[in-house]
Amino acid sequence: MGTSIAFHLAEAGVRDVVLVERDELGSGSTCKAAGGVRAQFSDELNIQLGARSLEAFKRFSERPGQEIDLHQVGYLFLLSDPAHVEAFERNVALQNSLGVPSRMISVAEARAMSPLISTEGLLAAAYSPDDGHCTPESVVLGYATAARRLGARLHTHTAVTDILMSGNDITGVVTDRGTIRTNAVICTAGVWAPSIGEMVGVDLPVVPLRRQVMFTEPMPSLDPVVPFTIDFASTFYFHREGRGLLFGMSDPEETPGFKLDVSDAWMPRLTAAIEKRAPSLLDVGVRTGWAGLYEVSPDHNAIIGESRGVSRFLYATGFSGHGFLQGPAVGEIIRDLYLERAPMFDVSSLDVTRFAADETRPELNVV
Repeated sequence: MGTSIAFHLAEAGVRDVVLVERDELGSGSTCKAAGGVRAQFSDELNIQLGARSLEAFKRFSERPGQEIDLHQVGYLFLLSDPAHVEAFERNVALQNSLGVPSRMISVAEARAMSPLISTEGLLAAAYSPDDGHCTPESVVLGYATAARRLGARLHTHTAVTDILMSGNDITGVVTDRGTIRTNAVICTAGVWAPSIGEMVGVDLPVVPLRRQVMFTEPMPSLDPVVPFTIDFASTFYFHREGRGLLFGMSDPEETPGFKLDVSDAWMPRLTAAIEKRAPSLLDVGVRTGWAGLYEVSPDHNAIIGESRGVSRFLYATGFSGHGFLQGPAVGEIIRDLYLERAPMFDVSSLDVTRFAADETRPELNVV
């Protein structure tokens, strides 16, 4: 999110753009992401942000200029609950009205697309051919390289320790390598955003939640095209990664916290989900895995806007698992908010004040 915004600001001619990163670029949640890109959401704004970003990902090799290994193999949601089928039928109708070519398909069609699945208990599925996955690290590299080329300065291994204020105005950012004089700050710190917001008295209600992914050994008989397949009831998912599969699941018993260690506690629940929906995977060896952090907001929707109490403090956080895929569109939106012009999409409903006003907008298509 930070490199996307830096690129879009620099491209728009904003001078003295400085990005500050405590570690390496993309070393937070981005490098641990599953890489999914999609427009299949239940919220109209999320559909628009996803579709806009998909268009940018398709042209990424031209602008900003980086190969990102984009595979538009489609997202396939497997549905086994009548209420979920009804919800997805409504979602697909909304997506179609916004130009997304998603559709409801039969269980037989789903099995033909994703032969590894067991169809036991399935009632229907939803599929969109434009969705897929790409390499998050390459996206970060592309934006960072282009931002530097356009004059932005990117400081890695630089931790923010404070934000200086004069009344309600920002005057500088204090880091462990010196102070940067500025009257504007854009917070894209993900799960660490609350600590940045606290420096200026802005409450950003984001909590960290561990999510784990694993990688199989090479599977010689694996189909060359494997859609990003999600069993919606359990959230178990997989997609092709190299010669094998990347797979994971949201653990319903996971508790919030900055936990980055790989835990075996979820294995019984993951194994049960695999046994039910893709039992042949139980015979495939696991090569490696890692743990990352979702930045979860109270309604599983992004928190995007500009503080009403602190001059020129903008924020983009709380994406709850769909931040990477919305990065290109959010970069454009924050650019426009910084330039004080109306963005392509009205994101006022994502302002942090919605929580105090009890105006949340839950996103249902979260995995």
